[in-house]
Amino acid sequence: MEISERKVAQIVLMGHEMRRAERELRAFIDALNEDEQAELIAIFWIGRGSFDAEDWDEALTTAKEEATTPTADYLLGSPHFADHLEAGMEALGLDITDDEQDLL
Repeated sequence: MEISERKVAQIVLMGHEMRRAERELRAFIDALNEDEQAELIAIFWIGRGSFDAEDWDEALTTAKEEATTPTADYLLGSPHFADHLEAGMEALGLDITDDEQDLL
């Protein structure tokens, strides 16, 4: 996975503080490269149950092929996107709790 756990943790934390951090969150997501943005969408989809963790390659391919909306707009337009990212990371066996704590 190209996107680091720390980057996902930072997006999750900012997502929980949308009222205060939306502009910074959008800029952070926009600064990710295309592969990182696609991985972020795949993690999100796994977290909300659109794909299983075992279907990572399919989720990632679909995210790349169907990328028509800016990633920040897509994620921020979805209720509970930060919770879905956390769930996706957990489903993939990745724990971002320590990274979240370090960022606080």
